[in-house]
Amino acid sequence: MQLNTIKPAAGAKHAKRRVGRGIGSGLGKTAGRGHKGQKSRSGGFHKVGFEGGQMPLQRRLPKRGFKSPIARFSAQVTLADLNRMQEDEIDMLTLKAHGLVPDLTRTVKVIASGQIARAVKLQGILATKGARSAIEAAGGAIADVAAA
Repeated sequence: MQLNTIKPAAGAKHAKRRVGRGIGSGLGKTAGRGHKGQKSRSGGFHKVGFEGGQMPLQRRLPKRGFKSPIARFSAQVTLADLNRMQEDEIDMLTLKAHGLVPDLTRTVKVIASGQIARAVKLQGILATKGARSAIEAAGGAIADVAAA
């Protein structure tokens, strides 16, 4: 193979449609736009979803669902995650350093999923009732923040 012999596969390339170039092209005169009307004129297009003045579908359907604006700033950590960590004192910075919560996180809550078999001390982290009792049963403690 030589660089000067490389060609695209047959049928892979085709000529661009040239409209308004005379009767012989098949796209002369109205250039494939039909006769009259908004879409035949230059600049004559309307917004996506416009239905000729009829109430558009996206406005006919009811609004549904809710996306909390604070959800992206809060995260959850399981008891199993805490059990895998080596540190005995765990705070927000420690969790971020281990990649357990995203950098944007402002509040973290420990949920009772998995087991914890060692004593850990949580600083500035929320915990559910079940997680709190499991941590305290393992000899750990939760400081600063009340159970939520």
